[in-house]
Amino acid sequence: MRLLTVAAMRQVDAAAIAGGISGRTLMEAAGAAVADRARARLPAGGRALVLCGPGNNGGDGFVAARLLAEGGYAVDLRLLGDRGALTGDAALAAEAWTGPVGPIAPADVPADIPACDLVIDALFGAGLSRDLDGEARALVEAVNAAGTPILAVDVPSGVDGDTGAVRGAAIRAVETVTFVTLKPGHLLHPGRGLCGQLSVADIGAGSAALEAGLAACGAALHRNGPTLWAQAFPRLTGASHKYTRGHALVLSGPATKTGAARLAARGALRVGAGLVTVASPTSALAENAAHLTAIMLRASETADDLDDLLTDERLNVVLAGPGLGTGEPTRERVAVAAAAGRGLVLDADALTSFSGQARLLAAHLADGEARAVLTPHAGEFARLFDGTEAMAAGIGKLAQARAAAALTGAVVVYKGADTVIAGPDGRAAINDHGSSYLGTAGSGDVLGGLIAGLLAQGMEPFEAAAAGVWLHGDAGLRHGPGLIAEDLPDLMPAVLGGLAEAALT
Repeated sequence: MRLLTVAAMRQVDAAAIAGGISGRTLMEAAGAAVADRARARLPAGGRALVLCGPGNNGGDGFVAARLLAEGGYAVDLRLLGDRGALTGDAALAAEAWTGPVGPIAPADVPADIPACDLVIDALFGAGLSRDLDGEARALVEAVNAAGTPILAVDVPSGVDGDTGAVRGAAIRAVETVTFVTLKPGHLLHPGRGLCGQLSVADIGAGSAALEAGLAACGAALHRNGPTLWAQAFPRLTGASHKYTRGHALVLSGPATKTGAARLAARGALRVGAGLVTVASPTSALAENAAHLTAIMLRASETADDLDDLLTDERLNVVLAGPGLGTGEPTRERVAVAAAAGRGLVLDADALTSFSGQARLLAAHLADGEARAVLTPHAGEFARLFDGTEAMAAGIGKLAQARAAAALTGAVVVYKGADTVIAGPDGRAAINDHGSSYLGTAGSGDVLGGLIAGLLAQGMEPFEAAAAGVWLHGDAGLRHGPGLIAEDLPDLMPAVLGGLAEAALT
């Protein structure tokens, strides 16, 4: 699914209207979609409290209220602001509502809400330009505190549609109905956690208007999923063998920190790399050998050793970072791997070793034209990009990831519950296919291995990163409670089997 920014969605509306579809028609369709979802949540003859704001979001609420009342539901409509101040399509929608319009006062909410089965939040839409304060903020907080299920229109009021940020306070909905397609704020936290179930309604804007919005959005922005990368996903043929499926090299740290590299190596092997080798310090050879079977083992602990290993052109991907150790020796090995021009996945200690030196890392990557993927979590991201435009205040996670990718020339996987995958060309994807059970030690190491294994099989960095993130999330969803990182590679056969049935046939 392509996502639209708030500005791009305005362009969709403008293009639809320019193409002969009235704004009033679009509002009627939006309100009908809200009423449809409200009916699914209301008991027969149930009561809805519709809270309307002063803009077009409120107009959608007026339409939904009218349609629900016509369908036999009891509707209590309240307006934040003066009815006479409504303009345009919202004013027309208010004129068509023949029932009473009551005022909203936060103090009245505790008395009003227990009498209803559902609250419809049509106060403020995705384009909210400032933090809620005063009566508006008090109202949102009172509605949340009442505990009645809330159906939000477009986004929960108070959520920024582009960043998912909370503007002062925000509605906590059980479901959000939006129109045409999702916006970034529906998938980025904390907004994602406030939206509840997401429903997307076609309001008849038309394909030409959608294309105009997508063009206005600039670089493509996606909800991560198989349709984004399925065509590039590795497929075996009758002529496939282990040497055609790539050879990933995973750098191991000292004997007391070898587990992370082995987790990554197993992830690379399970996702389909034909061969995987762990490059181990001599002192850790025995430790690694005791745990490795199908994964090969080579002695290597310095940049010169790595340089010698990479004379073998069959080693087409290097993964550096998990348990590797921080400091100059790691920076030197990253420089060697980057100069070799192979696929390169940098995680954990490899990123921390360049804390505050993102431009130095970028220079290394550019020197060898490495096909690189960086996989920082929030702490690693902040350390690596300290002092750069990627850490500018208030720009949001999506913009941060895009800035980091542009700076480094690498694909950046900014990990978290709302992982963002950003390419240096501006393309980005937001992943919401995952589980909180993935928040366990070693989980990120396996993710690095999955991406490395896909790179080894010939996927391009952006597609490999997006696919690896989705497969990792799918494994977490399949396992659920009790998940530990060691489970993730062994879930890949089921994950890949399901993917083949759903998207690769």
